Amino acid sequence: MGKILNSGYGAIFGTYWIIYAVVSSFASVFMLAKGYTNSQIGVTLAVANVLAVIMQPLIADFVDRSKRLDVIGTTEIMTICMMVFTIGMFTFKGGSLGLCVVFVLLIAFHTVLQPLFNSLAFRLEEAGVSINFGIARSVGSLAYSIFVAIFGTIVEHFGINVMPIASEISCLMLIASLAFTGYYFNKGKKQAPQRKIEGATVEEPVEKETEVTAEAEESIVEEEEINLVQFIRRNKMFFIMNLGVLGIYFSNAVLNNYMAQICDGVGGSTEDMGRILGVMAFLEIPTMVFFKQLRDRFSCQFLLKIAAIGFTVKIAICWLANSVIMLYIGQLFQPVSFALFLPGMVYFSDEMMSKGEAVKGQALFTTMITITTIFATLCGGMILDASGSKMLTFVSTLLTAAGALVIIFAVDRVKSNK
Repeated sequence: MGKILNSGYGAIFGTYWIIYAVVSSFASVFMLAKGYTNSQIGVTLAVANVLAVIMQPLIADFVDRSKRLDVIGTTEIMTICMMVFTIGMFTFKGGSLGLCVVFVLLIAFHTVLQPLFNSLAFRLEEAGVSINFGIARSVGSLAYSIFVAIFGTIVEHFGINVMPIASEISCLMLIASLAFTGYYFNKGKKQAPQRKIEGATVEEPVEKETEVTAEAEESIVEEEEINLVQFIRRNKMFFIMNLGVLGIYFSNAVLNNYMAQICDGVGGSTEDMGRILGVMAFLEIPTMVFFKQLRDRFSCQFLLKIAAIGFTVKIAICWLANSVIMLYIGQLFQPVSFALFLPGMVYFSDEMMSKGEAVKGQALFTTMITITTIFATLCGGMILDASGSKMLTFVSTLLTAAGALVIIFAVDRVKSNK
């Protein structure tokens, strides 16, 4: 059962990041070909992320409270909605408001899925198995790296009309992965209590193991019903730390959304962009796979500090780059930046947050990423039109360094609510 659920969870991440490649990483390529300016692209991406910021805490709160629809059911419905939105990529003309709305909805819904999938690892453990988030996330990186490297060449040769087809197929794959995982999760969850009963002794009946005092029960209810505002009040230093995320993820958003323009600035092409993104994602895999071993040896706090520095060095090299080769060199710091920070934050949040706050902790982290993506895409498009890619990477370097300092200062001061 453990291998099946871990495989299913890995498949979910694999298909999720393939969808990300189509609707986000290649969004600039698609919209530039459809006649939009960089500023218009930036506004579209920013509006998409504003919608995601509004949706994320609402969806997270719904999942925390809902007794009828779990994480898997919610994400299945959202993926079906994305398939409906993708039809607009076939039908709306370039330069139209309708096509902008399609990208707004696709990117917003896709962004909201991320914290749900992050927290799903801990929900799946209710079936009595240990889920390896690092390995599952590395499957996503591997799928993304292979896909973008190939897809860049495909788009270069066959044009942008292959993008909506790829989006529909990848959404179908995600629904299949969710259905597979959900089936075995429910099956394992039903078997889990039976295993406990078989292991119980006569002296200590199973009922005694599940007895809860009135005070404890009241505490659990209060914990589960805590809202986002109360969560921030109870976790002020965690919130301050997440403000640092605004800085370091600015550069991450710039590289993910405007790599085509950055490559063009040093003489590269769409094919080069796909390969650079592929290398970047591939280099994440070793860190993701062995993150549990790193976590056993080092604290999450230490790993997050290293990652914050890694983000800064990576974008600084991209700023100084005068060739495509230099952009490749910058990605060598991906294993000690994004690849270290993402699982580090997921586990750090779970270590520090109580059960009723777990999803909200993930949602706050992802909301901060989304907020900085709004500014990065909006300002990035304007900076590109006004001053070019060099100025954009320079501004990104400054903001990333500032965010790194905040994280280094705050991470050791976060207190556990366990």
